[in-house]
Amino acid sequence: MPFEISASLAIPDDLIEFRAVRASGPGGQNVNKVSNAVELRFDSAAWDGLWPNARARLKLLAGRRMTDAGMIVIDAQRLRSQEQNRADALERLRTMILAALVEPKPRRKTRPTRASKVKRLEGKTQRGRVKVLRQKKFED
Repeated sequence: MPFEISASLAIPDDLIEFRAVRASGPGGQNVNKVSNAVELRFDSAAWDGLWPNARARLKLLAGRRMTDAGMIVIDAQRLRSQEQNRADALERLRTMILAALVEPKPRRKTRPTRASKVKRLEGKTQRGRVKVLRQKKFED
């Protein structure tokens, strides 16, 4: 069953791979005996569902989690059970892809109004007057 990102976007199961690994950190015998942490590996290079702009944004969002071959690796070990960590890893992958799908709004150049320039200069003048009044006057 494909992993659904949105109503119109899904990842085929053969592109997502899970591995159970031992979690690091405190936890006593449970950490030493049980492999509760999950490592999700997603082959984004082989997925055709993403257009080039979104793929570039996904690469930026993934950062060091993406290998040179386009494999995204997500380690999930926050929760106690393997099933919960698996769901957590999938949810983190979903949010990363959804964020990559959002096209950033282009920035429009703006210029300050004349009134804002005058207000800024008046504030600077007033602040300068305060500093002059605070200075010690030396009389000879």
